[in-house]
Amino acid sequence: MNGFVEIPETVPIPAGLRGGRAVAAFRIGRTPVTNREYAPFLAASGALAPPWWNDPAFRDPEQPVVGVTWDDAAAFCAWLSESSGGWRLPTEEEWEHAMSGGRDAPPTPWGDAIPEREIPEGILEAPWIVGRGTPNGYGVLDPGTVVHEWCLDWRSRDPAVDPGPSSPGLPRRASRGGSWRHRIRWSPPSAKSSLPPAFRYSDYGFRALRENPIL
Repeated sequence: MNGFVEIPETVPIPAGLRGGRAVAAFRIGRTPVTNREYAPFLAASGALAPPWWNDPAFRDPEQPVVGVTWDDAAAFCAWLSESSGGWRLPTEEEWEHAMSGGRDAPPTPWGDAIPEREIPEGILEAPWIVGRGTPNGYGVLDPGTVVHEWCLDWRSRDPAVDPGPSSPGLPRRASRGGSWRHRIRWSPPSAKSSLPPAFRYSDYGFRALRENPIL
Protein backbone atom coordinates (compact mmCIF):
# COMPACT_ATOMS: atom_id res chain seq x y z
CA MET A 1 0.00 0.00 0.00
CA ASN A 2 1.36 3.38 -0.99
CA GLY A 3 0.32 6.86 0.09
CA PHE A 4 -2.08 8.26 2.64
CA VAL A 5 -5.17 6.28 3.68
CA GLU A 6 -8.29 7.94 5.08
CA ILE A 7 -9.92 5.25 7.23
CA PRO A 8 -13.70 5.76 7.50
CA GLU A 9 -15.03 6.34 10.99
CA THR A 10 -17.12 3.35 12.03
CA VAL A 11 -19.66 2.45 14.70
CA PRO A 12 -20.12 -0.97 16.35
CA ILE A 13 -23.16 -3.02 15.39
CA PRO A 14 -24.01 -5.93 17.73
CA ALA A 15 -24.98 -9.39 16.56
CA GLY A 16 -28.66 -10.01 15.90
CA LEU A 17 -31.28 -11.46 13.60
CA ARG A 18 -32.46 -9.93 10.34
CA GLY A 19 -34.65 -11.52 7.72
CA GLY A 20 -34.70 -14.72 9.74
CA ARG A 21 -30.92 -15.06 9.55
CA ALA A 22 -28.24 -14.54 12.18
CA VAL A 23 -26.06 -11.47 11.69
CA ALA A 24 -22.63 -11.45 13.34
CA ALA A 25 -21.26 -8.32 15.01
CA PHE A 26 -19.40 -5.88 12.79
CA ARG A 27 -18.52 -2.21 12.40
CA ILE A 28 -19.96 -0.03 9.66
CA GLY A 29 -19.21 3.44 8.37
CA ARG A 30 -20.83 6.12 10.47
CA THR A 31 -21.68 7.84 7.18
CA PRO A 32 -21.52 6.90 3.51
CA VAL A 33 -17.99 7.09 2.12
CA THR A 34 -17.12 10.73 1.42
CA ASN A 35 -15.11 12.43 -1.31
CA ARG A 36 -12.39 13.07 1.27
CA GLU A 37 -12.14 9.36 2.08
CA TYR A 38 -12.32 8.29 -1.56
CA ALA A 39 -9.65 10.69 -2.91
CA PRO A 40 -6.61 8.78 -1.56
CA PHE A 41 -7.94 5.60 -3.18
CA LEU A 42 -8.12 7.32 -6.57
CA ALA A 43 -4.61 8.69 -6.17
CA ALA A 44 -3.10 5.36 -5.09
CA SER A 45 -4.99 2.97 -7.36
CA GLY A 46 -5.31 4.89 -10.60
CA ALA A 47 -9.01 4.01 -10.66
CA LEU A 48 -11.30 6.01 -12.92
CA ALA A 49 -12.77 9.03 -11.16
CA PRO A 50 -16.59 9.11 -11.08
CA PRO A 51 -18.28 11.34 -13.69
CA TRP A 52 -19.26 13.99 -11.11
CA TRP A 53 -15.87 14.06 -9.35
CA ASN A 54 -14.89 17.53 -10.61
CA ASP A 55 -18.38 19.02 -10.74
CA PRO A 56 -18.45 22.01 -8.33
CA ALA A 57 -21.86 20.95 -7.00
CA PHE A 58 -20.56 17.50 -6.01
CA ARG A 59 -16.95 17.97 -4.89
CA ASP A 60 -17.21 19.14 -1.28
CA PRO A 61 -14.93 16.82 0.73
CA GLU A 62 -17.77 15.93 3.10
CA GLN A 63 -20.33 15.08 0.45
CA PRO A 64 -20.81 11.37 -0.26
CA VAL A 65 -18.86 10.14 -3.25
CA VAL A 66 -21.34 9.34 -6.04
CA GLY A 67 -21.24 7.86 -9.51
CA VAL A 68 -19.27 4.84 -8.34
CA THR A 69 -19.97 1.44 -9.84
CA TRP A 70 -20.37 -1.62 -7.65
CA ASP A 71 -16.86 -2.71 -8.69
CA ASP A 72 -15.48 0.71 -7.70
CA ALA A 73 -17.02 0.37 -4.25
CA ALA A 74 -15.73 -3.19 -3.83
CA ALA A 75 -12.25 -2.12 -5.00
CA PHE A 76 -12.18 0.70 -2.45
CA CYS A 77 -12.98 -1.79 0.33
CA ALA A 78 -10.27 -4.17 -0.91
CA TRP A 79 -7.80 -1.27 -0.96
CA LEU A 80 -8.64 -0.38 2.65
CA SER A 81 -8.13 -4.03 3.59
CA GLU A 82 -4.53 -3.88 2.41
CA SER A 83 -3.68 -1.58 5.30
CA SER A 84 -6.20 -2.37 8.03
CA GLY A 85 -7.88 -5.63 7.05
CA GLY A 86 -11.41 -6.95 6.80
CA TRP A 87 -13.25 -4.28 4.80
CA ARG A 88 -16.08 -5.03 2.34
CA LEU A 89 -19.56 -3.97 1.34
CA PRO A 90 -22.37 -4.97 3.71
CA THR A 91 -24.86 -7.65 2.84
CA GLU A 92 -28.48 -6.55 2.65
CA GLU A 93 -29.19 -8.15 6.04
CA GLU A 94 -26.21 -6.39 7.64
CA TRP A 95 -27.17 -3.04 6.13
CA GLU A 96 -30.78 -3.34 7.27
CA HIS A 97 -29.69 -4.48 10.74
CA ALA A 98 -27.38 -1.47 11.13
CA MET A 99 -29.90 1.05 9.79
CA SER A 100 -32.69 -0.30 12.03
CA GLY A 101 -30.76 0.93 15.07
CA GLY A 102 -31.69 -1.91 17.39
CA ARG A 103 -35.39 -1.90 16.52
CA ASP A 104 -37.47 -4.63 14.92
CA ALA A 105 -38.78 -3.54 11.49
CA PRO A 106 -38.98 0.19 12.28
CA PRO A 107 -40.86 2.43 9.83
CA THR A 108 -37.85 4.79 9.76
CA PRO A 109 -34.20 4.27 10.75
CA TRP A 110 -34.89 6.36 13.89
CA GLY A 111 -38.06 4.61 14.97
CA ASP A 112 -41.56 5.94 14.46
CA ALA A 113 -40.63 9.28 12.92
CA ILE A 114 -37.88 11.12 11.05
CA PRO A 115 -36.15 13.73 13.24
CA GLU A 116 -37.05 17.33 12.52
CA ARG A 117 -34.82 19.01 9.90
CA GLU A 118 -33.05 15.69 9.20
CA ILE A 119 -33.60 15.93 5.45
CA PRO A 120 -33.21 19.15 3.42
CA GLU A 121 -36.32 20.42 1.67
CA GLY A 122 -36.76 22.14 -1.67
CA ILE A 123 -34.92 21.67 -4.95
CA LEU A 124 -31.44 20.12 -4.65
CA GLU A 125 -28.70 20.08 -7.27
CA ALA A 126 -26.52 17.55 -5.45
CA PRO A 127 -26.36 15.48 -2.25
CA TRP A 128 -26.01 17.28 1.04
CA ILE A 129 -22.98 17.04 3.33
CA VAL A 130 -23.09 13.86 5.41
CA GLY A 131 -22.86 13.66 9.19
CA ARG A 132 -25.02 16.72 9.86
CA GLY A 133 -28.12 14.96 11.17
CA THR A 134 -29.30 12.74 14.01
CA PRO A 135 -27.76 9.30 14.66
CA ASN A 136 -30.00 6.26 14.85
CA GLY A 137 -29.96 3.89 17.81
CA TYR A 138 -26.57 2.43 16.82
CA GLY A 139 -24.94 5.79 16.11
CA VAL A 140 -25.25 5.55 12.32
CA LEU A 141 -25.63 8.91 10.57
CA ASP A 142 -27.58 9.54 7.36
CA PRO A 143 -29.24 6.11 7.60
CA GLY A 144 -31.40 5.45 4.57
CA THR A 145 -31.00 8.98 3.17
CA VAL A 146 -28.75 11.04 0.85
CA VAL A 147 -27.65 8.26 -1.54
CA HIS A 148 -28.57 4.74 -2.52
CA GLU A 149 -25.87 2.47 -1.07
CA TRP A 150 -24.43 -0.56 -2.88
CA CYS A 151 -24.66 -3.87 -1.00
CA LEU A 152 -22.69 -7.08 -1.46
CA ASP A 153 -25.49 -9.29 -2.78
CA TRP A 154 -26.52 -10.23 -6.30
CA ARG A 155 -30.26 -9.94 -6.75
CA SER A 156 -32.85 -10.50 -9.44
CA ARG A 157 -35.17 -7.53 -9.78
CA ASP A 158 -38.70 -8.06 -8.51
CA PRO A 159 -40.80 -5.09 -9.69
CA ALA A 160 -43.18 -5.61 -6.78
CA VAL A 161 -40.48 -4.69 -4.23
CA ASP A 162 -37.86 -2.98 -6.41
CA PRO A 163 -39.37 -0.25 -8.63
CA GLY A 164 -35.98 0.83 -9.96
CA PRO A 165 -34.92 1.30 -13.60
CA SER A 166 -35.73 -1.67 -15.78
CA SER A 167 -32.73 -3.39 -17.37
CA PRO A 168 -33.91 -6.70 -18.84
CA GLY A 169 -31.25 -9.37 -19.06
CA LEU A 170 -28.64 -7.55 -17.00
CA PRO A 171 -27.50 -9.01 -13.66
CA ARG A 172 -28.07 -6.68 -10.74
CA ARG A 173 -26.44 -5.88 -7.40
CA ALA A 174 -28.54 -5.01 -4.38
CA SER A 175 -28.72 -1.50 -2.99
CA ARG A 176 -30.51 0.12 -0.08
CA GLY A 177 -31.40 3.59 1.14
CA GLY A 178 -32.99 6.77 -0.17
CA SER A 179 -31.71 9.44 -2.52
CA TRP A 180 -31.25 13.19 -2.69
CA ARG A 181 -32.69 13.10 -6.25
CA HIS A 182 -36.08 11.71 -5.21
CA ARG A 183 -39.11 13.67 -4.11
CA ILE A 184 -39.12 11.56 -0.92
CA ARG A 185 -35.47 11.48 0.15
CA TRP A 186 -35.42 8.60 2.60
CA SER A 187 -36.51 4.98 2.77
CA PRO A 188 -37.33 2.50 5.54
CA PRO A 189 -34.51 0.11 6.48
CA SER A 190 -36.41 -2.76 4.84
CA ALA A 191 -36.89 -1.05 1.45
CA LYS A 192 -35.03 -2.77 -1.40
CA SER A 193 -33.56 -1.65 -4.70
CA SER A 194 -30.98 -2.92 -7.18
CA LEU A 195 -29.01 -1.82 -10.24
CA PRO A 196 -26.69 -3.41 -12.82
CA PRO A 197 -23.25 -3.17 -11.19
CA ALA A 198 -21.59 -1.21 -14.00
CA PHE A 199 -24.11 1.64 -13.92
CA ARG A 200 -23.05 5.07 -12.62
CA TYR A 201 -25.73 7.31 -11.11
CA SER A 202 -25.33 10.65 -9.36
CA ASP A 203 -27.22 9.33 -6.34
CA TYR A 204 -25.39 6.01 -5.88
CA GLY A 205 -22.70 5.71 -3.23
CA PHE A 206 -21.78 3.16 -0.57
CA ARG A 207 -20.92 2.55 3.07
CA ALA A 208 -17.99 0.33 4.07
CA LEU A 209 -18.23 -2.52 6.61
CA ARG A 210 -15.35 -3.85 8.70
CA GLU A 211 -15.45 -7.51 9.69
CA ASN A 212 -14.31 -9.04 12.99
CA PRO A 213 -13.13 -5.81 14.58
CA ILE A 214 -12.61 -5.11 18.26
CA LEU A 215 -16.03 -3.69 19.06
